[in-house]
Amino acid sequence: MPNADAAASPAEDTRSSFDTFYRATRQRLFEFLYALTGNAAEAQDVLHEAYARAWQRWSVVSRYEAPEAWVRTVARRVAVSRWRRARNLLAAHQRAGPPGALPGPNADSIALVAALARLPIEQRTAIVLHHLCDLPVAEVARETDAPVGTVKARLARGRRALAVLLGIDLEEEESRV
Repeated sequence: MPNADAAASPAEDTRSSFDTFYRATRQRLFEFLYALTGNAAEAQDVLHEAYARAWQRWSVVSRYEAPEAWVRTVARRVAVSRWRRARNLLAAHQRAGPPGALPGPNADSIALVAALARLPIEQRTAIVLHHLCDLPVAEVARETDAPVGTVKARLARGRRALAVLLGIDLEEEESRV
């Protein structure tokens, strides 16, 4: 049984010190960031990021004359960085213009996707990777972490099940090939 009088470990001291700092500063820093960003959710996200960075460097930050000022500065910089990133994304979007219209799926695609949804996930994955992504059987095996023989069996069973679900006569299809 540990000695109750024994001194706390350095890790416990660090955690305790950071927890005390966090509880003492979180409301002030949140209010600062809320006023700065104008958005409570953004303020929380930025503050969490700043506290995470402080925790990672707490052995150094805790010895600063004003650790709260360090966290406030980091949070402000994170917020500004997000604003810049958002502004740059908006500018890029405006330069590129609105995306072109994408055609909706045709009736055959809708039927295929509905039929695929009724297959077991392993068969569905094998069929989609092999037939829709044009991956060779060996690559499907690598991606699904399955033996090549297993992938071949999944493809065969999946094709038969799809044929039934889509009302396709496999013998007739094979004779046309």
